[in-house]
Amino acid sequence: MRAAGIEPRGQTWVEEKIACDLAFDEGPDAARNALEGLIRDADIVVQPRAGRVKALLAADMDSTMINVECIDELADYAGVKAEVAAVTEQAMRGELDFEAALDARVALLRGLDEAMIDRCREERVTLMAGARALVQTMRANGAFCLLVSGGFTRFAEPVAASIGFDAVKSNLLDVTEGRLAGTVRKPIVGAEAKKQALLEAVTARGLAPGQAVAVGDGANDIPMLKAAGLGIAYRAKPAVAAVADARIEANDLTALLYAQGYGRKAWVRD
Repeated sequence: MRAAGIEPRGQTWVEEKIACDLAFDEGPDAARNALEGLIRDADIVVQPRAGRVKALLAADMDSTMINVECIDELADYAGVKAEVAAVTEQAMRGELDFEAALDARVALLRGLDEAMIDRCREERVTLMAGARALVQTMRANGAFCLLVSGGFTRFAEPVAASIGFDAVKSNLLDVTEGRLAGTVRKPIVGAEAKKQALLEAVTARGLAPGQAVAVGDGANDIPMLKAAGLGIAYRAKPAVAAVADARIEANDLTALLYAQGYGRKAWVRD
């Protein structure tokens, strides 16, 4: 750090041998670059000490709070997973307009038995490691937790309930006579709507955006991450990692607890 022109001001363990606070006075960008260049197989979060404990969490769902992209898995039951997954990948990299790409993918699901939604959720959806500990610990310390997803309510609401989120915002699939209509209800929850959901939740609780942490992996999360006081790219696409305040690659979602100063003794566990 000294070689990068930054004077260290001591260190303390958040969790012995696992998570360490390195204090310094100024030069956050230089410190991040220096530490990321020196420390391998670890995650670096550079932030002000003041306000590190956040009062609001806004989290993406697919590939962030759960291990899959729900639309890709649902498409498998319709026999079109390869086509849908290819579009999903492009959209998450920011190469396609999210709303148009969602319309195109949902159109391929037209005629699928509605019962496949619940079957897909039960058979394919698993929670990301650390998801419950993150949400339950933040809520136990007074934070409001919002799941905001470009995915579908039939997945998002049960996922939110199982993790413990306070609220959920997501998209509605249209169903006609027990089968998917191939359309999604408008307006679509896309990049701008995600950011707006975070800002509305902040305002409703008399908070400042700097008191929020947001986490996501896809290009449609970028405005939400930028709007939060701490925007975390979680195992994210390159375009997202490039603009986020911090990147989490080596650890699970409990890294967001360490970043706020919560050691394991403070975690709320199942």
